[in-house]
This record gives sequence, structure tokens and C-alpha cells, in this order.
Amino acid sequence: MIEIPESQTVARQIRETLVGRAITAVFNASHPHKFTWYSGDPLEYPGLLAGRKIVGAEGRGAFIDVLLDDDIHLALSDGMNLRLYGPEADVPAKYQLLLTLDDGSFLVFTVAMYGGILAFRGDLDNPYYRGAWTKCSPLEERFDAVYFRQLWAGTKQNLSAKAFLATEQRIPGLGNGVLQDILFRSGIHPRRKLATLGDSDAERLFTTLKSLLREMTDRGGRDTEKDLFGNVGGYAVQLSRNTYAEPCPVCGGPIVKEAYLGGAVYYCLHCQPLK
Repeated sequence: MIEIPESQTVARQIRETLVGRAITAVFNASHPHKFTWYSGDPLEYPGLLAGRKIVGAEGRGAFIDVLLDDDIHLALSDGMNLRLYGPEADVPAKYQLLLTLDDGSFLVFTVAMYGGILAFRGDLDNPYYRGAWTKCSPLEERFDAVYFRQLWAGTKQNLSAKAFLATEQRIPGLGNGVLQDILFRSGIHPRRKLATLGDSDAERLFTTLKSLLREMTDRGGRDTEKDLFGNVGGYAVQLSRNTYAEPCPVCGGPIVKEAYLGGAVYYCLHCQPLK
């Protein structure tokens, strides 16, 4: 799933690899997916995208925005997978969009559980897209202790730590994936209410989310996700579906996995007590 480290990584790879390439053909979904969302009619995408040149890419929150000439955007939201294949590669049987490029390579867009492929000219009237571009990112200097405290103060104190961080688009792109290690390193249980957290807890949470998201991004994303070329990221996630059967890396105790707020959470009962 696209979260802050992955949107930043894939956008950088597009800038480094694909700027100047022209889209030669556009192929609509070979395998329609009912939870793939488009901007307008996807049958109009060939007319909008074919012949356009890639001029850049930006990652914001859970969006990767591929920038084309003539002020055209191709934005991918959380849940979409984007892969670049060389001219000699076989075309996958199932995809939700495929673009061929003028050097013979091609881009394949596939959806995991849900996601958006949003092609448009100019601006997009989508609250999630606009929120990603207008709200402050933890990777920015202006996301400081004062800003974090304002978020905290503007949130109901009976909300849990997970709900505070990963719902209502308070921090776009901070989702259930990166959340696990942030809370683990902060020593905070996902279900713990904000009202039970003191000033030192809030400060530790702030510094951890800032530093850890920067580390994940600098390492090319998490090892639970793949980049533009299909390679896993360089940050080894401590608590995830890949590691929860292993003992806690700090105390050696068991890791708990349970469903909570629309996704699985992982935590150590000893290192992250529920108070």
C-alpha cells in the first residue's frame, strides 16, 4: 500500500528514470476491478494521455502524481501498484491500466484491494487528493512540535493512538502500515487513549514519527512494499505481517496481532502496555 515512504520513493524513481519519455499508447483494464476508481470515464484516458510526455512526478501523502505536459496529471492513490517493465518483458495478463513508452518500455497499473487511477487536466476536486497537497507532511520542517500539538489539541482525547495518527486524514499518507513501528518505537499501545498519554509520551511520539518516516523514506520505503522496479524497500519493518510470529526484537516476548479499526495491528504487551 502507498504510504509516505513509498509515494516519495516511486515519485523520485519516476523523475530519475522516466522524465522525457512519451506515452505512445494507452490500454484500458484487461481485468476490470470494481474497487478501482477513475477520474471521469477511463475510456477517455487514451485521448487524454497518448502522446503526452512525462515531465516530472511528486509524492504527497498516499498519492503519486505523474506529471505530464499540457498540465495533465496521472495520480495514483493508496492501493495502486505501479511497475516499470523493459521492452523485452512479457505483458502481465491482468492490469487496470497499461501505458507504452517511446523507448519500448511500459508501465503497468494494478490494484491490490482498492485504489484510484486519476487522470485529469489542471486541478482535481477530490478531498483526499487536495488534502495530501495542502496539509503538512511529517517530512517537512513546518511539521514541528507546535503543529503536532495543534493536531493533538484539536482531537477528542477519547480517541486511541491509532485513530489519532491514521484516521480522518490528519496526517495524509500515515496509514496502518507505517503506524506499527511508530507506535512500537514510541512504546505506545495502538488502543491507548490520548487522555492517558502525558506530555513526555506526546513528545516521544512526535519525535519518533518524524525520524522514523524520514528513515523509511531515505531507505527507499519499507521491505513490505515494492518500488517502481518491483524491488522491496530497504527499511526492515519490525512489526508487520512478515514478522509478528517472531519474538519482540526488544524484550523477546510475544507479538500480538489483532484486528482494530479496519486493519490488523501488531504490538508487544510488555513494551506497549495498555494503560
